[in-house]
Amino acid sequence: MSVSRRGLMANAAALSALTAAGACDQLGLNRTSSDALGDLDATGVAAAVREGHITAAEALEAAIARSERVNPQLNFIATPLYEYGRARAAATLSGPFAGVPTLIKDLLPMTGQPTKYGCRAFANNVPQEQPPYMDAILAAGLVPFGKSTTPEFGLTATTEPLLTGQTKNPWDVTHSSGGSSGGAAVAVAARVVPIAHGSDGGGSIRIPSSCNGLFGLKPSRGRSVPQGRPDSGIEISVSGCISRSVRDTAAWLAAMQATGDGAAFPPVEVVGGPSTQRLRIALDIPNALGHEPDAEVRAAVEAAAELCRSLGHTVTEGKPTIDGPQFSADFILLWAAGANEVEQLVRSQAGPDAPLDQLLEPLTLELAAHARQQGLPALQAAIGRLRAVEAAYAAFFANSADVYLTPVLAKPPVPLGTIDGAKGMAVFATLSDYVGYTPLQNVAGAPAMSVPLGMSSGGLPIGIHFSAAKGAEKTLLELAYELEQAQPWADRKPGVNAG
Repeated sequence: MSVSRRGLMANAAALSALTAAGACDQLGLNRTSSDALGDLDATGVAAAVREGHITAAEALEAAIARSERVNPQLNFIATPLYEYGRARAAATLSGPFAGVPTLIKDLLPMTGQPTKYGCRAFANNVPQEQPPYMDAILAAGLVPFGKSTTPEFGLTATTEPLLTGQTKNPWDVTHSSGGSSGGAAVAVAARVVPIAHGSDGGGSIRIPSSCNGLFGLKPSRGRSVPQGRPDSGIEISVSGCISRSVRDTAAWLAAMQATGDGAAFPPVEVVGGPSTQRLRIALDIPNALGHEPDAEVRAAVEAAAELCRSLGHTVTEGKPTIDGPQFSADFILLWAAGANEVEQLVRSQAGPDAPLDQLLEPLTLELAAHARQQGLPALQAAIGRLRAVEAAYAAFFANSADVYLTPVLAKPPVPLGTIDGAKGMAVFATLSDYVGYTPLQNVAGAPAMSVPLGMSSGGLPIGIHFSAAKGAEKTLLELAYELEQAQPWADRKPGVNAG
């Protein structure tokens, strides 16, 4: 079956100016590691395969070996697909990422392969079709060899589902990996794969990127080919990737974008570096509820603002005109409506007497009950207000700023068990504050990115959040290249790593 985050929910461009040999030399192939991946990013792996320095099969076997070394400690694989990957690697591959091993988040269906949505009710689900986004991943030449872990239907910001258990942060295994693309982020951070698929309906690419010290871009609504059936109400979920380098994400975005008749935006070419344009950056540190973040998060965001100023950008305080508490309540109701769709589907498939508490987690069930208690008129009113938020967000960029700068999360990664789905809706007392920065761009349909610029005193990553107007991915990527050059992060490795 085909799902998006809620609706159950639901080019071939040159990748590098470096030669493959130069990429191997600069990024460490066979120098810091004896396997075929070395410290290469996805661009470097694709170049090495293309030039014959390594084969796709060698790259895949290196990734499988790395996974087997660290997955027992970190638990980021929902389902291994080794033989599927080996068949892919043995075939003739084309596309910008030909031969690059990767993982697919377990919310994106793959024809004939298990897709469990992090949910016990779908533990044996094997879809017989896949959405266009999965087709685009394969057309880009990527070699999936597993499905990565996710919370049940991506409904919370940590990856600790009852189905597969806790996915642990490689920087500190007692802390959350983030969610809902937690398994994807852990695999990239731990140097198992250079790039991995993720999706984002309320922060689910940006949050785990922040937690794991990675680069994560959420594309605009309509930028990419569809990832599943449209969400009802407002289309908030999009697919993208989590990576260690800006150039990898830029190439992924270009490979997966929608083109031709009906495309929401003109195509964006592979963004190859920074721009000379100086930006108006609006800085806003309290969250939508008006609450201050952790002091270390504030300090990291202020340091990022100073970095932007040092690069010649103008940074002043500013924010869209939005009723934060009302927005939060409306977004939770929209989220709950998606959970209700999940429950109704499970009821229809499992029968009226099925033990739902053994099939769905307390968070899903309590969100679904919240949606039913509020009723359809309340949901429709909430959607109307959220559409007004989208308009207010667009007006802010039309009149006041090019980029909006905030934290990604109010705190460094929280301890495991803090916001897992087994706690039901009680987690929202903590969750709304913790993740209060990221849902706005999902409602606005706008691009946003987590850039790994901060680190807590306890050695946990702190991502910095930049967003822009709908369709302005190029602006964000050009800024990201500048930040990457000014404050490189690619060489940082967590304590648990396979590279």
